[in-house]
Amino acid sequence: MKYFSTNRESNEISFKEAVINCLPADKGLYFPKSIPALDAQTIVNLKGASLPAIGFEMMKGFVQPDLSESQLKDIVEDALSFEIPLVQVEENLFSLELFHGPTYAFKDVGARFLARCLGEFAKKEARETTILVATSGDTGGAVANGFYGVEGVKVIILYPSGKVSDLQEKQLTTLGGNITALEVGGDFDDCQALVKQAFLDKELSEKLNLTSANSINIARWMPQSIYYASLALKMQNAEEALIAVPSGNYGNVTAGMLAKRMSFPLGKFLVCSNANDVVPRYLESCEYEVLPTVATYANAMDVSNPSNFPRMLELYDHTFDDLIQDVSGFTLHDEEILETIKQCHKERGYVLDPHGAIGYAGLKAKLKIDQQGVFLETAHPIKFAPVMEKALDERLEIPQFAEDLMLKKKKSTKMSNEYSEFKNLLKRTSQEWS
Repeated sequence: MKYFSTNRESNEISFKEAVINCLPADKGLYFPKSIPALDAQTIVNLKGASLPAIGFEMMKGFVQPDLSESQLKDIVEDALSFEIPLVQVEENLFSLELFHGPTYAFKDVGARFLARCLGEFAKKEARETTILVATSGDTGGAVANGFYGVEGVKVIILYPSGKVSDLQEKQLTTLGGNITALEVGGDFDDCQALVKQAFLDKELSEKLNLTSANSINIARWMPQSIYYASLALKMQNAEEALIAVPSGNYGNVTAGMLAKRMSFPLGKFLVCSNANDVVPRYLESCEYEVLPTVATYANAMDVSNPSNFPRMLELYDHTFDDLIQDVSGFTLHDEEILETIKQCHKERGYVLDPHGAIGYAGLKAKLKIDQQGVFLETAHPIKFAPVMEKALDERLEIPQFAEDLMLKKKKSTKMSNEYSEFKNLLKRTSQEWS
């Protein structure tokens, strides 16, 4: 498989090259030259199959010849070693729970797949790879956990100071070893801009052998399609369902669109946003207007200029009419998030996290009579304890994993959102610089 840049001004490259050199020089995003659709019999045969088995069939066309079938089998077995249950919340309304992995967030799927791909590639490299990743919440913890102890790989995580939950911060700042956390004075978009600027800094990128673990990296982005395929195989008449996806950087929902392009029977998509609703507004007007980032209770979606938007356009061949036939938008603000969490718990006994609440509310607003809907529950509610307690007016029972994590000591380096400071810090932390 070859990969091209969405800006079409860079050369086509292999899977391995796209994983290691993840941001094209023309500032686009890598995208597969073709999308290998699965035939109907293969999809039928996958009913009842395990996540690793589904993942193997889906990913092999994307990774060959850079990874052998045996390497890919090992990667998916290790990366997808947890369940993703489909839970009925109401008669025609379901939750796809993506928080049963080691860091209790949907990011575990992509981060663990990427970590194991890079681990395989690092075995053949004579030099260390440095991974830069910006996080608005759950990515940092998933990447830290996925890459911790991987030989030949150093990870540097940038997160906005004071804008992630306490539990999220502990997940990305307590490991040490090959994981470094940078606490940035600014918002997520500032963190993301620093990462992108570093990749476009030829001197820095070459010296440090930089790559990213954000969803701009195809090996983070594409495997997220696996749980959409799992949904299609579990849910009766999934091709008629409305799929509500809490969306921030738009890697998650575009992975669902990728699964649909691979011929899995999936319905239409509802992109669900907080106040940072650039894409829902675009779907209404065909105008992409970036506004300042607003801090919300659904902090992992506090993204005003989502990186994966070009992939959404690519998946629909840059045809707005085709896009809006398959995709619609929904926006929910903070007070409504709290009310949705409260009402769902009271009426259904189901605890939504602030991001899943937006998806649930979107379905309640948009589902047609007798239509099935599924929303993605992207993270464990305990990660957002202050918001949950505000909504439910009671303290949540704290799981043991959270209690243990909160006792660990935070290790982070504070910095501004100035690129010069970031570059100097990277130079100081690198053994490769001379």
